[in-house]
Amino acid sequence: MTARALPRAPSSPLPPLSRLLVDVALMLADWDAHRRSRRALGRLDAHLLRDIGLSPDHVQAECAKPFWRD
Repeated sequence: MTARALPRAPSSPLPPLSRLLVDVALMLADWDAHRRSRRALGRLDAHLLRDIGLSPDHVQAECAKPFWRD
């Protein structure tokens, strides 16, 4: 779900500050995806969790992780 590749010409790399800003934006997008995914996982009922092979304990542990952890 994470988009890491940016369309850019290989002959003209980004300046250092631009590269830093792109990296920060990608990191923030990853963190937001973690937050949204864990929130959605936490809303699933027991029946759906069984269907995807997850235990409530595993889901609770995953949802307790901070957004910046994989």
